[in-house]
Amino acid sequence: MNSVENQTRKKDGFKLLEIFQEETGESPEMWGPSIIGFGRFTYSYKSGREEEWFPVGFSPRKQSLSIYLMKSFSDLEESLNQLGKHKISKGCLYINKLTDINEPVLRTMIRECYSQIIKKDQKST
Repeated sequence: MNSVENQTRKKDGFKLLEIFQEETGESPEMWGPSIIGFGRFTYSYKSGREEEWFPVGFSPRKQSLSIYLMKSFSDLEESLNQLGKHKISKGCLYINKLTDINEPVLRTMIRECYSQIIKKDQKST
């Protein structure tokens, strides 16, 4: 996080680190060079292949803050409508800066996604 050049993004990254830790109770773990994940679960592809991954995480990227929630955005539609300024793609939620969003809504999304993935993973093992 200290290598992030944009000072707002760096500050927001440290705030997200705090938020994710508080909402998951997990310690951060690096997944590759730039993604910070919280927790672990076994992700099963339709092909039957399995892979360890994180239920929730983020990356303070140059363009925006990328939020990873391992849940379908269609399941999060109500929360997304209340979140504030954001964009989504297939697997990411993009936020320009934390002041653009409703932090309590983001916290709820993180907490709910994390707990649902962890509960589901515990049932399958």
